[in-house]
Amino acid sequence: MLTPLEIEALTLSMLVSGWAVAGSLPLGILCAWLLARVEFPGKSVVDGLIHLPLVLPPVVVGYFLLVVLGRRGPVGGWLYDWFGITIAFTWKGAAIASAVIAFPLMVRAIRLSIEGVDRGLEQAARTLGCGPVRTFFSVTLPLVAPGVLTGTILGFARSLSEFGATITFVSNIPGETRTLPIALYALTQVPGGDAAAMRLCVISVVVAFAALLASELLSRRISQRLRG
Repeated sequence: MLTPLEIEALTLSMLVSGWAVAGSLPLGILCAWLLARVEFPGKSVVDGLIHLPLVLPPVVVGYFLLVVLGRRGPVGGWLYDWFGITIAFTWKGAAIASAVIAFPLMVRAIRLSIEGVDRGLEQAARTLGCGPVRTFFSVTLPLVAPGVLTGTILGFARSLSEFGATITFVSNIPGETRTLPIALYALTQVPGGDAAAMRLCVISVVVAFAALLASELLSRRISQRLRG
């Protein structure tokens, strides 16, 4: 049986990770396609910027988001003044922080899948009268579906484990931003919290492993259907 704290942290983590993936997936597919298929000036710079969160300390990413999207930031201040939208210290901010951290993994998985598609198939569709957009949705996207699925679930699993950027950007607010990693960290800071922290650790491992296993199984099934 899960305790109320565990249910709250798990539910919030699922909410944050789901929105992080759903919000970043269209942009991830677009960036992966541009990096795999289009040559343009500054491509290496764009590639480096997309993958920068992989090598930066997550705290740096969280602080940058706080500066930009906080109420006194250039974007966050504008959103609050004109629309009354607050991002920092809310679950929406946690979703943005998780999306930024997980985005490079998503893009990389999808890009590798796009690069593996035979360009001859795309060229054949173009010669039959399909435009670039129709070729992408009718030929390229179905062929890279396993890669998109893999990138999606990898991004979801990475979002579940995000800690540094989240706690820096949205802090540790019970019921609002206290996801599984933050709840686990909070329990390690109080006397007698080791047993509860270990339970959350086990829950995190089970959920992450289930996501990776689901990614592998679904990717194989989709690949088999495409070959069939």
